[in-house]
Amino acid sequence: MLPSEILAELKRLTSELSKGYEALYEAETELAQAELDLDTVEQKAFIAAQGTVADRTAIARLESSQNRFSRDLARAQVNRIKTKIRSLESSLTASQSMARLVESEMKL
Repeated sequence: MLPSEILAELKRLTSELSKGYEALYEAETELAQAELDLDTVEQKAFIAAQGTVADRTAIARLESSQNRFSRDLARAQVNRIKTKIRSLESSLTASQSMARLVESEMKL
């Protein structure tokens, strides 16, 4: 790679990482909201249900299943973004290594 190509790649990766960190914050906020929604629906359903504790727990879990699914999807999104950030960080490190190699070759 040419030095200009390496610099362009470093800029691109840095920009993508910045976007990734913002996306992670937003996804974590959505996950927190989904967990709050799940807890609220599940506890309200438990309080409103009749029967034994096991029955009430089962009813509450059934009534909050859609919220649980939404929470799980939000968690998957957070994990996906974290994986992408790690990948970008690895690529950035590799590009920085290439830049140092090119720089050392140019000094020779």
